[in-house]
Amino acid sequence: MTTTSPIALDTVTSLIMDARRATLEETDLPTVESPVNVLNWPIQCTIGPGLEGAIACESKVGYVNGGKGWLIYRGYDIFELCAYSTFEEVSYLLIHGKLPNRSELAQMKEKLNRYRHLPETKRLLMGFPVEEMNTMAALRLGTNLMRQTQTYRDQISVESSMGPIASDEDSIPMETPPMGEEHAIYEFYTKLFSPPDTALEGQRGSEGLESCYHLIAGVSSITAAIARLRANHLPLEPDPELSHAANLLYQMSGKRPSPLEERIMDICLILHADHGMNASTFAAMVVASTLSDIYFSVGAGIEALNGPLHGGANTQVIKTLEGIARIENVKPWFDAMRHQKRKIMGFGHRVYKAYDPRARILGPIAKLLLGEHPEMKERFGIARRLEELVVSTLGEEKKIFPNVDFYSGLVYSALGIPADLFTPIFAVARVSGWTARVLEYLQHNRIFRPRAIYTGEYDLEYPKIEDR
Repeated sequence: MTTTSPIALDTVTSLIMDARRATLEETDLPTVESPVNVLNWPIQCTIGPGLEGAIACESKVGYVNGGKGWLIYRGYDIFELCAYSTFEEVSYLLIHGKLPNRSELAQMKEKLNRYRHLPETKRLLMGFPVEEMNTMAALRLGTNLMRQTQTYRDQISVESSMGPIASDEDSIPMETPPMGEEHAIYEFYTKLFSPPDTALEGQRGSEGLESCYHLIAGVSSITAAIARLRANHLPLEPDPELSHAANLLYQMSGKRPSPLEERIMDICLILHADHGMNASTFAAMVVASTLSDIYFSVGAGIEALNGPLHGGANTQVIKTLEGIARIENVKPWFDAMRHQKRKIMGFGHRVYKAYDPRARILGPIAKLLLGEHPEMKERFGIARRLEELVVSTLGEEKKIFPNVDFYSGLVYSALGIPADLFTPIFAVARVSGWTARVLEYLQHNRIFRPRAIYTGEYDLEYPKIEDR
C-alpha cells in the first residue's frame, strides 16, 4: 500500500477552498433562480419540451443555482462538504436532513459494512455473461437481484395480497384544471405490507431507510463485482476497516488505495451524490410515485443514467483527449470543431451558465494527481489547453464552461478505473440522492402524470385491409 503525507491531504482541502473563493468572487452574475421556502399551489411557470422548466414538487434535499455556479446539499455548499466531510456523512445528510453526530455516523458505517456483503446476489450475478454486457445493464441486473435476495417483495404470497387497486387512477382528476382534485379518485393502500410466513431470515420490505442503506452499500459492491468479472477475476469481499470510497477502489482492484486516492474517490462520490431534478432522479421519483418500491426506483435511475445524454460524457472526453493526442493539435482540432458547429464533450450544461462548481474542484485535483501519475501529463496538458480555448471564446459568447465530466474521467483514469466503469461509479454516488429524494417525495406523494397535447388527426375512416 502506498502512503501519502498529511501535507498532500491538506493540499486537497486547500485546493477545494481556493475553488470556493473563486466561485464566490463571481456571485455578482445574474441569478437564474432563487430558493423559496413555501410554494402556494397551483403555481405558474414557463414549460418547454421535455418538461423543461416545469416545477413538479418541493424539495429540501439539494439546490443548484446555474447563474452563480452554486451546488448546495441541505443548506451546505459543495465546497465545504468536499473539503471537510465524507461520502458516508453526506449520504446521511441527504437522507436524514442533518449531519450525523459521532454515534449516528458510527451506526451508519456499521450498517454499510454489513450491507456490502452480498454473497447471494453476487452468486446469482455470476450466472450471467457480465463480461459481455453493457456495464449499466449489468448494474441494473445486479440491483434487481438485490431486490430478490434482500426483500420478500417478489414472493407470490406478497404479490397476491396486494390485489388490484385501479388503472391509471389519476387520469380523471389530473385532467381537471388547474391542478386536479384534492385527492385522487382512487387511493392506494398506504400501510406497509407485513412479511409473509415464507419470508427468509434477513429479508425485509423495500420501503424504508434500511433499504436506502442496502442500496447505497450494495450498488457500490455490485459495481466493484462487475469490474472484477469483466477483468476475469472473482469478486472480492469488502474490508470492514476501509471507508466506503476506499472499499469501492479495493473491491475493484484488489489493492488498498493510498490515503490520497481514498480522499479523492470520496470527493468524487460527494460531487455526484445529488444534482437537482435531473433525468435519472426524475425517473426514480416517477417510478416511486406509483408506490412501486425503492429498488425498482433506483433501477429506473440507473436505466436513465445509461443514456448518452445523461451519463457517459466523461468517457467521451477521454476519447476526445486521446484523439487529439498532442498539445500542439488542440488549436487546429478546436478550430475544426467550431467550423463544423459540433459539440465539444465536457463543456456546457443545461443548468449552469457559470463555471460548474464540480469542475472547479476536479480540475485542480486532476493536476495534483500528476505527481503520482506522470503518464497523465500529456493528456492533462491537452485538457488544460482545450479549456483555455473554449472559455476564452464560447465562455464569453455563450457562457459555456467545463462541466463535471471534463475532468472526472481524467481523475478516474488516474485512480486506475476503466472507462466502461465511469458511469456505474456515477450511479454509486447518485444512489444516495435518488433514495433521499424518493423518501422525501413519498411523504406527500402524488403520482406524476403530465399531459401531452394531441396533434394528430380525428376523423379518419377505418379502411379495409385490402384497401390499404
